[in-house]
Amino acid sequence: MAATTASNPAPAAEDHLTLFRLYILRAVYLLIGLGEGSQIAPVLFVHEPAARGVIPALLAAMCLLDLLGLKYPRQMLPLLMFELAWKYIWFFAFGLPQWFSGQQPPTFAEDFFNIGFGVILMPFVLPWGFIWRNYFRKPADRWR
Repeated sequence: MAATTASNPAPAAEDHLTLFRLYILRAVYLLIGLGEGSQIAPVLFVHEPAARGVIPALLAAMCLLDLLGLKYPRQMLPLLMFELAWKYIWFFAFGLPQWFSGQQPPTFAEDFFNIGFGVILMPFVLPWGFIWRNYFRKPADRWR
């Protein structure tokens, strides 16, 4: 039986990622989904009744969507692009200025390490050729 069928067509050349790359992406989705999720989940269930909860709710949703990336690693790439974007913004707008000024909040060392790890790792994980072809060069969806 052929590997591709009408219900499961072969991906176009621009949509191709190696199986190794797909497993790397899945590992990152799993790391973020479970790693960050294990830190956020307790806050969802044990908090002050008047807690605002916006940040834990946002992070919990991101963790759940990262787990969806285990099944659809290519389609969920915007989540990893978001991870890269917010980490770079924090690193350059907050992390480095606090580092150089010597004025750091109590959580700075932990935040700087965890976010800095993502700043270094994410550019190597993301499939830049695929992102370039599918998010920048590909024609946009029609407006009307």
